[in-house]
Amino acid sequence: MADNDDELDDLLDELDSQGDLETSQQLLSIRTESRRYDKPVTIIEGFDLTKSEIESTASDLKSSLGTGGTVDDGRIELQGDHRDRVPELLRDRGFDVRE
Repeated sequence: MADNDDELDDLLDELDSQGDLETSQQLLSIRTESRRYDKPVTIIEGFDLTKSEIESTASDLKSSLGTGGTVDDGRIELQGDHRDRVPELLRDRGFDVRE
């Protein structure tokens, strides 16, 4: 039984060492929703990053676009319709974007 535990620990260590997917292997999707008072919100989903890395990406996007936004449930929500500019900004940061 102890051998099985060692094998499991070795497997978990190996999986942990591989970490998150590389940014180029993450396929992000971009869409818009209408929220309160028919205000558009651009939603970017598909991240396999830590919350702090997603927040950093969101901060960069908000600065580049001059808009507000938030990170919620592992996705970035930006105020306004930015479907035309966001894909290029994400590709510049190494992400693969599905439009």
